[in-house]
Amino acid sequence: MAGILSNKFACDLEYVMSALGQVLVEINHAELLPFLPFGKDNSFALTDVESKDVIHLLSLSFQLLNMVEENVSVQHRRASQVEGCLEQESGLWPRTLRQLRDEGIGESEIRSVVRHLQVEPVLTAHPTESKRATILAHHREFYLQLVKRENRMWTPVEQNWNTDELKALLEILWRTGSEFVERPDVSSEIQNMMHYLKNVFPNLLPWLDKRFAQAWKECGFKSELDFLAGDYPTFRLGTWVGGDRDGHPFVSAEITEKALLDLRLNALILLRHKLTELIQSLSIADRSEGVSDPLRDRLQQYRERFPELHARALGRYTGESLRLLIQIMIERLPIEVVREHATQLKENAWSYREPTEVEQDLSLLARALKEIGSWRLANTAIHNVMRLLETYGFHTARLDIRQNSRFHEDAFQEILALAGVPHGDTFGQWSSEKKSSLLAAELQSARPFTLCTQIYDGKANDVKKCLQVIHSYRERYGSEGIGSYIVSMTRSEDDLFIVYLLAREAGLVQSVEGHWVCPVHVVPLFETIDDLKKSAAILDAFLKHPVTRASLLYQMKERGLQTPQQQIMLGYSDSCKDGGILASQWHLYRSQCELLEVAKRHGVELSFFHGRGGTVSRGAGPVHRFVQSLPPAAVKGSFRMTEQGETIARKYANQATAVYNLEILLASVTSETLRGAEKRPQEHWVSEVMGLLADVSFAKYRQLIGREDFLRFFRQVTPIDVLEHYRIGSRPSKRTGVSSLEDLRAIPWVFSWNQSRFYMPSWYGVGTALSELERLHPALFVRLCEQLNQVDLLNYVLHNVETTVASASEEIMLAYADLVDDRAVRSTHMELILSELRLTRKNLMKVFGESIEHRRPGVMKTISLREPSLKLLHKMQIQLLKEWRHTDPDDRKQRDMLLEKIFSTINAIAGGLRNTG
Repeated sequence: MAGILSNKFACDLEYVMSALGQVLVEINHAELLPFLPFGKDNSFALTDVESKDVIHLLSLSFQLLNMVEENVSVQHRRASQVEGCLEQESGLWPRTLRQLRDEGIGESEIRSVVRHLQVEPVLTAHPTESKRATILAHHREFYLQLVKRENRMWTPVEQNWNTDELKALLEILWRTGSEFVERPDVSSEIQNMMHYLKNVFPNLLPWLDKRFAQAWKECGFKSELDFLAGDYPTFRLGTWVGGDRDGHPFVSAEITEKALLDLRLNALILLRHKLTELIQSLSIADRSEGVSDPLRDRLQQYRERFPELHARALGRYTGESLRLLIQIMIERLPIEVVREHATQLKENAWSYREPTEVEQDLSLLARALKEIGSWRLANTAIHNVMRLLETYGFHTARLDIRQNSRFHEDAFQEILALAGVPHGDTFGQWSSEKKSSLLAAELQSARPFTLCTQIYDGKANDVKKCLQVIHSYRERYGSEGIGSYIVSMTRSEDDLFIVYLLAREAGLVQSVEGHWVCPVHVVPLFETIDDLKKSAAILDAFLKHPVTRASLLYQMKERGLQTPQQQIMLGYSDSCKDGGILASQWHLYRSQCELLEVAKRHGVELSFFHGRGGTVSRGAGPVHRFVQSLPPAAVKGSFRMTEQGETIARKYANQATAVYNLEILLASVTSETLRGAEKRPQEHWVSEVMGLLADVSFAKYRQLIGREDFLRFFRQVTPIDVLEHYRIGSRPSKRTGVSSLEDLRAIPWVFSWNQSRFYMPSWYGVGTALSELERLHPALFVRLCEQLNQVDLLNYVLHNVETTVASASEEIMLAYADLVDDRAVRSTHMELILSELRLTRKNLMKVFGESIEHRRPGVMKTISLREPSLKLLHKMQIQLLKEWRHTDPDDRKQRDMLLEKIFSTINAIAGGLRNTG
């Protein structure tokens, strides 16, 4: 199979690149043919050819290569389906269900977990998507052309037509600017996200369910799956786009309100579309099959409650009771169609108020069909509408709000000053004891500091208006569309209590049974190593408080849960930026263990929200391996995970890939929920090893980034100064604008190291840590090497580290080092970094027993195929950086021209590496 896969890849890539070469000739760019990559001769030498055209060609070539690889992977999975059965790839339903069955877990237990799954990918707009939405749309069309080529039904003439269509797309891609002309605003990011919510995710649901049902059958389970009983694994969606205001001055209350309303409108439009399809298909006459009593009773109820509505529908569908009910359902949706099919929100007296009302009518339709023997129609047509409703509700995706704890403190200080609290205008300078004392006293009262009519300025105004938008939406539409209120950089429980008081100021709190409660779920985000260490104590103090307990009970009843549930968000990016990969992963693991113990004492169930990015140093890695590496009982059917920037397009742009990624996520969470509770805690020797590795690597990493001249080195050896101008997201690269490592966001930190091929945050300190383990505890080192496959966390982390180490290039790193103007600074840092890189390679080979070239040839082939083109791009970027940095600051025209070229190299290199940050 590997040989067949390799041959197919080579054939497809040759076909695509040949077509691109023909297009170049046809549009008078034959001079670029020597730069076509991925051929036998991969050596490039720049002549007098315009460099921006070469950059554009290589960038486009990487995009095409990535799509060819994706299609070949999909076709490989399809080809592995034999004898009418699904593929048996690790992480997918067929193997997952079989493993659970073989371990003695019965179908009733699996069904119970599936019915209560709370799996939620959360789409974010972090600035890691370097491609314009227009380019992404063209990519989707090009990918469909590759899929079309898989069909062997075409005649030679038709194949030529298909090739012409593909070449036309190549010409469009060539002639379309690949970078943003202006930095995208939040509205454009919302539109980009809405593409996936409108056009991608709704179409995945039938395929996900069909695959689950097929895997269930193949596993030998006897009971029939019933969609009305919730027997199919459901995911729901969350988003930060329009709600994440952490260091983002452009996310206003108006933006948040518009995002909430757009999300609601989208869900209702999709539901209306599904019901319209349903009414077209269910053309069953009453006289042929009769009308069930429940259906007749429901129609009579509607006739009595909404006579005008019933009469209007009856005029269209007399004698077709199924269609009559569906037409009434369409009319009851709280939207209206105006002006040439434009749709807007509108509440009428007869409108549905809750999705559960639609669900009741759909269930009645399904039972009516089953009563006349139309099981197939119920299990397809009604099933698909029901699954959309379960996934999207009336809100599409829950919108999270995120804000920094420091911003909240500043806003609270403004309110105290306005209210005349003594020394309130210096609240940020108070001792922690004095702050806690004031907060404790205020939390006993539901009385706000100021009148509801009080007008605020500054940060207090921003926070209050945002909370009032949440309050208004909840009052009008309910709580389903509102996600969590996330407090980034949570340093103490007071950071969470301040949000309660800010909510009180905005009129958001409620009085319930003698207690005041905050109906919005306040979620701490623990990001730095120090905050992770303190997280258990912070949670303990938070859960002890009466307001928290009352609020969680209120939220439990509102959401229909059996146990109070507290969400905890964990920051993978900032913890790695803070302490390096091993310290980050170990303290994230330990923190979860300790947090689970605290929650258990308080009778609260924890739901972890994993803030993972698209690269190893930001928490990326195969999701099923990641879920498997989590602590015992950390997954109890509830799992949230960010999908950031470019990761969204990479995982969900094309249907087959999207189904694959969502299936792995659902199957992994189901498996870990059933098996995780039985997992034994890590053996003592494993904890000892992980603790030592984390401590040593942390010290090594901090020693490097803590050097007095490190910031100077970093800003010259990477294109971070250009990335601060790069137009790939609406969010500024710094939280407050201060030029320091602490203020720099994790995304540009990682992005810049990747561009210069250091990948430093994802491996630095690992080599020294493994050496120290071998020196101090040789027996433990040997045991680790022998039993690594049994140590899920370290096995997962070291495999990811190995991948980034393989991608790091000493040759390219040294070329970027020439940009550092101080020879002593350059040589000192490069000696530290290169010696650690070599030590890491050496020790990884010891741990794994052989080199990555022997163990994972596919990874190395992917890297080596891209390397010649990447080397040329890096060479061009380095030269452009030199020119840009030495151009007169007053020569704006020249600087802007150079900046545009550097942007192009950044975009191209990101495409070649398949990631930004």
